[in-house]
Amino acid sequence: MPYVPVAELSQYVGKELGRSEWLTIDQQRINLFAEATGDFQFIHVDPDKAAKTPFGSTIAHGFLTLSLIPKLMEGILVVPEGLKMAVNYGLDSVRFIQPVKVDSKVRLKVDLTDATEKKPGQWLLKVTATLEIEGQEKPAYIAEPLSLCFV
Repeated sequence: MPYVPVAELSQYVGKELGRSEWLTIDQQRINLFAEATGDFQFIHVDPDKAAKTPFGSTIAHGFLTLSLIPKLMEGILVVPEGLKMAVNYGLDSVRFIQPVKVDSKVRLKVDLTDATEKKPGQWLLKVTATLEIEGQEKPAYIAEPLSLCFV
């Protein structure tokens, strides 16, 4: 993560911070997520049945793709110097625009939309996170995750 002095955080608001590397969403990852959450809907885990749907293949769980935000933001999100820890503070919004088909490659585009000091030593960072799908015009989702940083 790029560390910046708290006085400089506002300089990044409204700017694109970068994009992650591409990540392949394979069937094993989808199946492991199904096991972890108990969500075994056929569209995710049964390639034969899923092939007969309008998608033509299995698709990743929307919440699987959403759960990748912290990992994909590593090295992109600017954080205050002296960071002791950061925690997930939730989401202001999320819209799933199109599904991620099995074996698709995705990457996260990150824009910092707000940086607010909630209390002394606590900074709330809001980003717009757009999950791009390789070869697709429309993203999988656009979300507004929040991170609470303690310095």
